[in-house]
Amino acid sequence: MDIHEYQAKEILTEYGVKIAEGGLAYTVDEAVQRCREIDGSVWVVKAQIHSGARGKAGGIKVCKTHEEVEAAAEALLGKKLVTHQTGPAGKICSRLYIEAGTEIARELYLSFMIDRSHERVIMVGSAQGGMEIEHLAATNPDAIVKIHVEPAVGLQDFQARTMAFALGLGEDLLNHAVKTIKGCYRALRDLDANILEINPLVVTKNNELIALDAKMSFDENALFRRHRIAELRDKTQIDQREVAAAEAGLSYVGLDGDIGCMINGAGLAMATMDMIKLAGGEPANFLDVGGGASAERTEKAFRLVLADEGVKAMLVNIFAGINRCDWIAEGVVQAVRNIDMKVPLVVRLSGTNVEEGRRIIADSGLPIITAETLAEAAEKVVQARNEVVATQG
Repeated sequence: MDIHEYQAKEILTEYGVKIAEGGLAYTVDEAVQRCREIDGSVWVVKAQIHSGARGKAGGIKVCKTHEEVEAAAEALLGKKLVTHQTGPAGKICSRLYIEAGTEIARELYLSFMIDRSHERVIMVGSAQGGMEIEHLAATNPDAIVKIHVEPAVGLQDFQARTMAFALGLGEDLLNHAVKTIKGCYRALRDLDANILEINPLVVTKNNELIALDAKMSFDENALFRRHRIAELRDKTQIDQREVAAAEAGLSYVGLDGDIGCMINGAGLAMATMDMIKLAGGEPANFLDVGGGASAERTEKAFRLVLADEGVKAMLVNIFAGINRCDWIAEGVVQAVRNIDMKVPLVVRLSGTNVEEGRRIIADSGLPIITAETLAEAAEKVVQARNEVVATQG
């Protein structure tokens, strides 16, 4: 689960990380008022969306008068920002963060994340901040310093000092740097965050260390014990299909293809998507209905998949263990009858009560295409999709 920059900064201040003075605004008038409340003669108006590269998309504007702040707020509020991270769909800006301008002497990079291959937390830093770490890794990998942290021991002072020196910070900023670095680690650890990134972490001309931007992402599986963090979720920044899926207890991720998928089991879902691509198609989603899928749950899954107007064919692939093929078949028949199916449907059933499930599908009299193997199902759904495209074209 992602949160906004201003929310991440509020959290980091509680852990001793210094930030520039700022305030949140939902309207143009509020933006101007926040500007008046903040000392100085330069203000930065930042669009709050769940994406990096906001500056390149025009989402960050430096202003020197109240009138410029007003104009910037009018230009950003309610507008769609498209970055390389949002994709062509973009994200709507519904709130702004007004921040005091900072005189920057140097820009640094600092982040913490989970390194699953090493089963450690990894601290990543670079003296070359203010640019995308992926680009820096590709063009100058030697500029990136990585330090692994053993979770059972925690971040040690010597590791924080090592990173501070790697960032090029002198003795005059060492204590502040160690406090900042250890505060970031504690925030990641205490709140079950997956990623904490400060880019840039700046040294000001007054020789202060300030987090000028902040990004935090949290483990959704841990939100049950982090109620305060769960309350920070901004549903307007999330694919509404994913919101609906979460409310229905389904695992759903929207993709860019046009073949809808309804599958039980994450591993089978991944394999199915691979087979669809191998057959020449592109999956429109990842959807795991899980075990014990009732007819009502199956219908909800159908509606969720078909809510994507780009879907041109749909594949149901079930390997029943705890679940049962006859339950799924009943749900599929009910869904097709209750929903105005305008795209071809391919169903492949295997496992518990498979013969009964296939009989239910066959006796329904509905135009459902069946398959016995995963490869056959993938080929049939891609063929059906191609026929739809040919008809429409």
